[in-house]
Amino acid sequence: MAFASFDRKSSSAPVSEINMVPLIDVMLVLLVIFIVTAPLLTHAVKLDLPKASSQVNELKPDKIEFAIDGAGVRFWNGETVTREEAAQRFADAGKKQPQPEVHLRADQAVAYRFVAETLADASKAGLSKVGFVSEPDAR
Repeated sequence: MAFASFDRKSSSAPVSEINMVPLIDVMLVLLVIFIVTAPLLTHAVKLDLPKASSQVNELKPDKIEFAIDGAGVRFWNGETVTREEAAQRFADAGKKQPQPEVHLRADQAVAYRFVAETLADASKAGLSKVGFVSEPDAR
């Protein structure tokens, strides 16, 4: 690459021109590379993809409304049951997937013994989702 001429008269003056040939060569090489690789980037295989919903398919567990009145009578979803029947139904419900929630309603006059027996029967059956239902205070 020569920056000056061999002429002695004008050898002291620098050449202020840029040689454009190497720049054009590089530009053309890049253009050829781009032209060759661009179709490869847009190549796609046509597929008939299945349609799916993006919503979570969440199974709501059943709920068991269990009530104990002031006399100690037990109710399974409004149906009167004995302690043995309730324990058997808890055992059957404990085997379900997902496990049902037990909503326990107990009269305020009921002896705690009945509530404790119910909780023990539900726990033995493997039910862990037990909630106490109460009425809000009307103050």
